[in-house]
Amino acid sequence: MTEDYSQYPKHFVAVDCIIFGFDGENLKILLVKRNFEPQMGKWSLMGGFMGSEETSDEAANRVLYTLTGLENIYLEQLKCYTEIQREPTARIMSISYYALINIEKDIQINEQYSAEWVDLQKAPDLIFDHNDMVKDAVARLRRRASTGPIGFELLPENFTMKDLQNLYEAIFDEKFDKRNFTSKINSMDILVNTNKKDMTSSRKGSFLYRFDEKKYNKKISRGFMFKI
Repeated sequence: MTEDYSQYPKHFVAVDCIIFGFDGENLKILLVKRNFEPQMGKWSLMGGFMGSEETSDEAANRVLYTLTGLENIYLEQLKCYTEIQREPTARIMSISYYALINIEKDIQINEQYSAEWVDLQKAPDLIFDHNDMVKDAVARLRRRASTGPIGFELLPENFTMKDLQNLYEAIFDEKFDKRNFTSKINSMDILVNTNKKDMTSSRKGSFLYRFDEKKYNKKISRGFMFKI
């Protein structure tokens, strides 16, 4: 016998995306100006409803592509928000995702949404429970970045050791001792020195490195633990 679900209430399901970027000094989030009521004109995360023929992962990827034109970027499901009064118009449950984007990529921001990269530390107040989503995403990002190399998703392919230190200082909102940080990174042996230099940072220049994913995966299979 087929179960009759018509007696049960029906709710809307949405996805909201916390999109992180890094400009070399500051951790940023990509926000949009809400173009409909309620709270039209206020700052918001980018989101949308999940279609009847797609999973939440597919919906989140669609939302990201609609805004940035990017595919195959780091995206992780964060949490489901189900507070009864989280939106005033209807009972809408939201599944949040956070994404990591290299700002230097060729990002075609959809002008329809009036989107802007905003410093995380200077982010404006957001609609509904989006402030909570950002707070939860930052906490998750810090946990992931302390035990895995996901931070490299925010950097260009080639970067200086200073770029890398700036990134982790921005993620964790604290300063690291340069010598200790460099020593710890070098001891992991997961970077490749390209033997090229960034000549914009000083007269002598700074060596450019890249993350060696194959070496990292091989070390992980042998019990290596990434730890910042």
